[in-house]
Amino acid sequence: MAFLSIIIVSFNARDDLARCLASLHSPAPGIPHEIIVVDNASSDGSVGAARQWPDVQTIETGANLGFARASNVGIRASRGDVLLLLNGDTVVPPGAVDHLVEEAQVNDDVAVVGPRLVDSEGRAELSFGSMIGPFNELRQKLLVRGHAARLPVISGIVERLTKRPQYPDWVSGACLLVRRVDAEAVGLLDERYFMYAEDVDFCAAIRARRRRILFTPAVTVVHHRGRSAATARAAADRAYRRSQLAFYDKHHPRWTPILRLYLRLRGLP
Repeated sequence: MAFLSIIIVSFNARDDLARCLASLHSPAPGIPHEIIVVDNASSDGSVGAARQWPDVQTIETGANLGFARASNVGIRASRGDVLLLLNGDTVVPPGAVDHLVEEAQVNDDVAVVGPRLVDSEGRAELSFGSMIGPFNELRQKLLVRGHAARLPVISGIVERLTKRPQYPDWVSGACLLVRRVDAEAVGLLDERYFMYAEDVDFCAAIRARRRRILFTPAVTVVHHRGRSAATARAAADRAYRRSQLAFYDKHHPRWTPILRLYLRLRGLP
């Protein structure tokens, strides 16, 4: 039987982390597993919340390393042959983790599996998509923002898209299951991304090895989106722009000067 490592990166979202860990214990996944919390120098008692659970290994980085680098710290400290990268602002329903692992084991050519993410009201999140590029990124943003604004037509599209299995280019790092052999084959997550775009880049590297990404609506996880980012919105916005530029430098270098000009004209950091 597979052994699973659940890796949670935490930063100043104590209440969310406590809720997430409680959901992973009520009941605990049936698959043999370990839970590792990597804390990025939180100042709100997040470490204490994690250490209330004797079976949770807590790693204090001593600094805010960002999501990709902290995730890699957790992966390197883990033992599982299957890895679950999980945001601390998620709530995992009973059986969801086991079902996610089962979905991964159905097809040997599937390296990554992502579940259907919903908010606290049960509204679906568009948690997968096509490879980021100028036009795909615009389409994704229009769908996400239209759905957030509760535009009926857009919300209908998102709900339909998230109710059928798909093999997209990427799934969200908020809840991403990956085989260890595939994660290690691509050198883990690219640490140039402090926050945002690391999941898309990670999936792109895995797909380049002719491995597949699966989105499955058979598993649902609740995602209370953006709580950590909300505590420092300006810093989060800057991190997003840096990651966006890093992504375009790596994957679409011809578009980078245009993106820089666009950001400059809009007065964005």
